Amino acid sequence: MDFLISNAYAQAGGAPAAQGIGGLLGSPIIFIVIMVAMMFFMFRSQSKRQKELRNMIAALAKGDEVVTGGGMAGRVDDIGDTFMTLEIAPNVKIKVQKSAVSLVLPKGTLKSV
Repeated sequence: MDFLISNAYAQAGGAPAAQGIGGLLGSPIIFIVIMVAMMFFMFRSQSKRQKELRNMIAALAKGDEVVTGGGMAGRVDDIGDTFMTLEIAPNVKIKVQKSAVSLVLPKGTLKSV
């Protein structure tokens, strides 16, 4: 039955290809390095924003005009350790956490609205 099926013989292998930059890009090491660099820059920018927000909250004073995370705009009336009182309208005051402040407005912004 050998006459119907021809035998397959292995051919001599060529010279091994040099592993240059193309071979290096296909390796998982480059993928890992890129992922680590991406995570480093993401965490760094996030921690920088958190630090700026902490400094902004620490610098709040009575009379500052702020906007909370929920969109409530008002003037700081009283500041405690964790809570502060906002005056959102004449003689209308609410108590919010200091960490709820997301933006400090320039002086006089609320009067122009």
